[in-house]
Amino acid sequence: MASFQALLIVIALLVAYANGANDNFKGVATLYGGGTLSYRHALLVATAATLLGSLASWYLAASLLKSFHGAGLVPAGLAGNVRFVLATGFGAAITVLLAALLGIPISTTHALLGGMLGAALASGALPKWGTLDHSFVVPLLFSPLAVIPVTAVAYLTLVRLVPVGLPGNETCLCVNNETICTPTLAGNAASALTVLTLTVAPEAECRERYVDAALHLNVDRGLDWLHVLSAAAVSFARGVNDTPKMAALLVISPLIGARETVVLVGLVIALGGLLNARRVAETMSHRITILDPRRGLAANVATAFMVLLASRWGMPVSTTHVSCGALFGVGALSGGARWRTIRGIIIAWLVTLPAAAALSAAAIVVLR
Repeated sequence: MASFQALLIVIALLVAYANGANDNFKGVATLYGGGTLSYRHALLVATAATLLGSLASWYLAASLLKSFHGAGLVPAGLAGNVRFVLATGFGAAITVLLAALLGIPISTTHALLGGMLGAALASGALPKWGTLDHSFVVPLLFSPLAVIPVTAVAYLTLVRLVPVGLPGNETCLCVNNETICTPTLAGNAASALTVLTLTVAPEAECRERYVDAALHLNVDRGLDWLHVLSAAAVSFARGVNDTPKMAALLVISPLIGARETVVLVGLVIALGGLLNARRVAETMSHRITILDPRRGLAANVATAFMVLLASRWGMPVSTTHVSCGALFGVGALSGGARWRTIRGIIIAWLVTLPAAAALSAAAIVVLR
């Protein structure tokens, strides 16, 4: 049994690592996608804010520890069984890690729920369907829809307060590995370009060069700072909401205390994001919708509001579903949505639960 307890710690930390790889960058995707920060700077903001949220979750979201312990969803005796918890964590970890390596943003919450269901059914126990509907399924399905009107209000308000076409807006070009920014390219500015050598590069690369030099692009600094703060708020909210779900896997372990579990899970989430966030970052930042600081700020404000509200009331919403729902909404409003990518993400969401359930059920069979 001691070996099972040690394995349980490894599996729980693998879930935390996979969560960091798949989820950490979601809060700051609009900073990278909108050109406000480079990938490296955005990742540092995400890591610091998520870690702070993880540490704060002990005080702000303790009820989620109870929700994902499984006692409300499956019989109490099964929820305290180390094999059940091991199988649940295994199914969730493999599902989320594979998605991160493929660049597909999915929900760790959804994967953990699928893992619990698969492990319960393979153990011959029936889940408590009433608890499943009201405490898990409804928040997970409702949250990406509920965030869309909140995003709409935030975006339309920003458009009125900071309209497109401000005098401070600039057009930027990469020239000899430097960036030249000018309000217009008419007259002498346009003729001057004829004597310069232009570097043709992907848009994201051009933005990164400029961001590394100046940390802001084509809008005034006040809007950029608000954008950065909103992204940090989303990352903080994600740390608050997600950390207890993975720490709950270790509640039954006598080898580590509850508070130490939260700290350790938070650190491993940060590590997963630092080492393996790039592919999901590209999907969230560049493939869902066209982003600029206004759209990004609106999506972040709506996401942080919804996730923190859900955490406060112990509702296990998915930060992935909420943040993607906000991007879907701002993309539809602004006309920049890339519907093929959005359809692919929604299909991946539908596959997450049965995939994690199947892996957890298989793990139960092996552990017997």
